[in-house]
Parts: sequence; structure tokens; C-alpha cells
Amino acid sequence: MVSGRGVQSVEVGGRLLEALVRIGQPAMLRDLAQAAQLTPAQAHAYLLSFRKLRLVEQDEASGRYSLGPFALEVGLARMRSADPLRMASKAAAEFAAEMGLMVTLAVWGTHGPTIIQVQEASQAIHVNLRAGSVYTITGTATGQLFAAFLPRAQVQPLLAEELRGVGGTNRKIGRATSEARLEHDIAAIRTLGYATTEGVPVPGINAVSAPVFDHMEQMQLAVTAIGNAGVLDCGPDSRQTAAVVALARRLSAELGYRSERPAEPVSAPRRGRPRAPADAAAAPRRSRTR
Repeated sequence: MVSGRGVQSVEVGGRLLEALVRIGQPAMLRDLAQAAQLTPAQAHAYLLSFRKLRLVEQDEASGRYSLGPFALEVGLARMRSADPLRMASKAAAEFAAEMGLMVTLAVWGTHGPTIIQVQEASQAIHVNLRAGSVYTITGTATGQLFAAFLPRAQVQPLLAEELRGVGGTNRKIGRATSEARLEHDIAAIRTLGYATTEGVPVPGINAVSAPVFDHMEQMQLAVTAIGNAGVLDCGPDSRQTAAVVALARRLSAELGYRSERPAEPVSAPRRGRPRAPADAAAAPRRSRTR
């Protein structure tokens, strides 16, 4: 939140632009005024100035207002300058300090879901994770998250190798599972919008993993919180689960992604949630279908 005294008229006008974004289609003056909590006369004055700046345009036939060409230029400039990894790195460090949990950021690499950053927890967690480690697709929450939200053709070659046991699973974090069980878990992850693990393969270690999407609705990275079972509750109604999902959605919004999902994680019966092996126990080395 930005502190300090600003220009009130700019902030009031900004409410109209926010209303246009929220409505998502050309809107009448009265609807914009109501959404921005202004009188129609006030809204009209601001919209006139915005038209002169090309931030807003008005259809002559219908009289409806929509975002103008300069608004598009501003949005494109934002997307060109946005660095998702830099933003996520800073947010992960702050989140780990606030929640007292280990946090990893992972991207899809040549060998699968690859950790690019690890933020240590405030208390000891007996797992061995470091940048460059690779999660299995089938046996970890992070891996299954990528399988749920990346195009199947992108995931399938490595997935087939894991299910055949090619190269063994000792090079990656987690254990392989059956294709039938994987499909069941992926379906649940798509419904929930996040993945969880509880106590497998490392007893007493839980994890929650949530996806970060960009403006093209493509998954860019996974944010995963890891903690001892007594500290990290993976339940759908837990504060930690909600916080991980909220962090991923905030990062997605900063990258221009517009989600229609509810603000909080979807509640589901405990037994019906995906229970993939936990994101833990590392080995060195080594963005969606909805």
C-alpha cells in the first residue's frame, strides 16, 4: 500500500478507470458513475478529460465508454517492463518471513519442474531443497500443478519417462505414481486451483503449491510453501492455504492475468483433496490446459 498524500482528483479519476477494467466491456455513463461512486455529472467531467488523453473513448452510436488507445499503450509498456521472476522473488522472501514457512519458486525447465529459488523457513525443516533441484511431475504437488495447467503436449514426454521409470526417480524430488492416480489428482487440482501434499514421502512435512499465470493465461511458475505438519495446515479452510493462493493470484494480477476464480480457495471434503507425495527430499540438478 502506497502511503503519503497524493492528488485527490487523480485518485477519484482512477476509480473510473478501475470501473472500466472491472466491467470489462463498453459501459454507460450512469453505470460507470455508480461503480466509481460518483455522480453522473462528476463522472462525465473526468471522462471528458480522459477522452482528450485517449485513455477513454466513446462510441458515437451507443454513447458507451471504453478504454482508449493510450490505455493500451500503458498496458503494453507495463507488460514489457514486468519481470515475473524479480517480482516473485521479492514476494516469496517477504512471504517466507511473514509465515515462517519455506517457500520455493519453480519454473518448467528442460528436465521438468525446476527450483529457481528457495527461501528458508524460520524454524528447521528436515528437507534438502536448493536451486537447480527438479521435482517429479507425478510425485510432487509442484509437479502435478504444472501437469494440471501446462499444455499436455509439453508435459507428456517427461511424464511418459517417469511413468516408465526411465532414468530412475533418484535424480528428482518425489516418487512416481500411476497414470490413473495422476489423472484423478490433476482433475482435483484444476478444480481447487492449487495442489497439496501431506507427509509423503517425508513424514511430517506438508506443502501447498499455487500457479502464477501471465496476461496470456499461461502458467509461468509455481509458488510452493513447505512446512512441518504442525505448522502448515493444508486444509482448504486453513489460513496458510489461503495465503499461498492469495500470493499466487496477486503475482498473476501483476502480470496482467484476470481470474474469474473466487477470492478464497474452494472448500472440498478433506478426503477428496489431491494427496500427492510432498515436495521434499531433493537431489541436485538438473506455461496450460484447463
